[in-house]
Amino acid sequence: MTAAKIHLVLAALMGLAGVGLLAAAAHVTGTSNVQTASQMLLFHASLVFGATAARKAGFLSDLMARIALSLIVAGVALFAADLSRRGFAGEALFPRAAPIGGFGMLGGWLVLAVSALFAKRG
Repeated sequence: MTAAKIHLVLAALMGLAGVGLLAAAAHVTGTSNVQTASQMLLFHASLVFGATAARKAGFLSDLMARIALSLIVAGVALFAADLSRRGFAGEALFPRAAPIGGFGMLGGWLVLAVSALFAKRG
């Protein structure tokens, strides 16, 4: 499976999880942690779809964009999992999980910006 397919499948699953968690936040838990987790998943799912299309069109450096998107997907997954666990179970996934995921997202965004600077097109 290509990197593009992997990123697109993961983005779709992030969107699915985001919608599910948003519904849970509204109807089950009511916690802001679950709502924040859902929003992060939904916002970044859109980013992954758009950046994958931009990478395939040559507007992002291929290798750097693949690394950036992988960092973002992993960071969002860790961040959302930690906040969801806090919302549903009242305890962290593991110590410092959310900040580690947050730094993964931030690093991914930074690498994505650099990827745009080194793109073949644009």
